[in-house]
Amino acid sequence: QLLESGGGLVQAGGSLRLSCAASGRIFSSSVMAWFRQAPGKERDFLAAIRWSNGRTYYADAVKGRFTISKDNAENTVRLLLSSLKPEDTAVYYCAKGTSPDHHYSGYTKWGQGTQVTVSS
Repeated sequence: QLLESGGGLVQAGGSLRLSCAASGRIFSSSVMAWFRQAPGKERDFLAAIRWSNGRTYYADAVKGRFTISKDNAENTVRLLLSSLKPEDTAVYYCAKGTSPDHHYSGYTKWGQGTQVTVSS
């Protein structure tokens, strides 16, 4: 089970840190990722991290603004959102898979999502 937290309302230019806590062990073969989905749009890839070595992958649209990280001891993956824009408003989802796929179909486990709203 994956449980996201940390969403909320923030002004443009602000920052938020999202967390995704996994119940049970995350195997070293796992890849943890973050996606987001705005109303009426597809679920878009944001970032992924390999649990084994911490290698990270980012969508071009968020590279330099969003940072993914992991905490092995707490079985948690985080996403730091910086320089937020109103167009970043969406539900943000955590996912678990086995490869850093940029398409949501590549992931088998999902959290329930956390809402991020950026006001102008």
